Amino acid sequence: MLDIKFIRENKELIKENCKNRRAKVNIDEFLELDEVRRDGLKKIENLRAERNKKSKGKPSDEEIKKMREVGDMIKKLEENQKTVEEKYLDILQAIPNLSHPESPVGEETNYKVIFKNGEPPKFSFPPKTHDELMMNLDLIDFERGAKVTGTKFYFLKNDAVRLNQALINYGLDILEDHDFILFETPDMAKNEILNASGFNPRGEESQIYEIKNNDLSLIGTAEITMLGFHANEVIDLSKGPKKYAALSHCFRTEGGAYGKANKGLYRVHQFTKLEMFIFCKPEDSEKMHQELLVIEKKICDGLDLPYRVIDIPTGDLGGPAYRKYDIEAWMTMIEDEGKKGGYGEITSASNCADYQSRRLNIKYKKDDGSMELLHTLNGTAIVSSRFPVALLENHQQKDGSIKIPKALKKYFGKKKISKP
Repeated sequence: MLDIKFIRENKELIKENCKNRRAKVNIDEFLELDEVRRDGLKKIENLRAERNKKSKGKPSDEEIKKMREVGDMIKKLEENQKTVEEKYLDILQAIPNLSHPESPVGEETNYKVIFKNGEPPKFSFPPKTHDELMMNLDLIDFERGAKVTGTKFYFLKNDAVRLNQALINYGLDILEDHDFILFETPDMAKNEILNASGFNPRGEESQIYEIKNNDLSLIGTAEITMLGFHANEVIDLSKGPKKYAALSHCFRTEGGAYGKANKGLYRVHQFTKLEMFIFCKPEDSEKMHQELLVIEKKICDGLDLPYRVIDIPTGDLGGPAYRKYDIEAWMTMIEDEGKKGGYGEITSASNCADYQSRRLNIKYKKDDGSMELLHTLNGTAIVSSRFPVALLENHQQKDGSIKIPKALKKYFGKKKISKP
């Protein structure tokens, strides 16, 4: 969340930023509530001071009566203050992060292409989509997945299982080479951690599966659990940023996603993801953001995928991100202006500045001994749904088999995927 003092002193800037990021937050109403909140705290503080002053020595019957009245007033004010604080915090958490001055301003379609690698493959045959290829190669069972769990769930089979493990191990090796510490995280987190991370389990557009009768939710990304890992801590950054590679299962409701590209594995309710997460000093965060992007490009280069990098516009940044880059791979399943074939997202890399660390109270000690909020960044290394989509569709052969990229062969153990 943003610093309340900054919001008070930069009201018009915050209003403009909310407008650019399509955040429906009434800043004037929030600041009025902030005044009520501060006034309430002051009244409670003054009454407590009055009660403490009169409690010294041996009070008379009249003074005891007066102190009880003051105590009743404090109790009533505290009950009202609790309601005000809850509403105040709800609105404060809904105010999005500031936006990088170079981020394109506008809706989802106002992205800026900043890099392009490779050209879409030219097939000598009518190319198939990944779901057609997987069905033909006996790699997946959507029908039984739906029978057991529901739509957008699936059973992976045969070489699809090996392919996912190969992709994960390929990603792990690259991240270890870049000095990331490896983690496998819980698949659930406390709702307070989700809220503080910028993922509201009860919001209108929430993608979170909340567990009933429990203060836990299934995570949609290991970003959540890695943020919670250092909640309320002071981290030693004297030797450089903390770089973590976190493996987890991810669960998303994908509510409101229908009508977008959602065929086959592209948009599902459960997948496995290898996430990069960085805690660093504020002066290092832009450099670390570029490092995340370099690693993501390296992963895609090794898989021989044609892709582009886009700078995400303000209207599509979500709540926590200060700036975000997406890598979109070319896929046959995407339709662009009625034509078969287009670019679909496979990774994101976000710099969240101090937006998340403020709520979770994560700081580092400066050289002068003072404490300062650090910056957090996250990026996708490998995701077990989108990466197979791009790999299968780009490397399909005329006979229906799939050619395995050179960098993946030692992990997969075969040169191609063919019918069992």
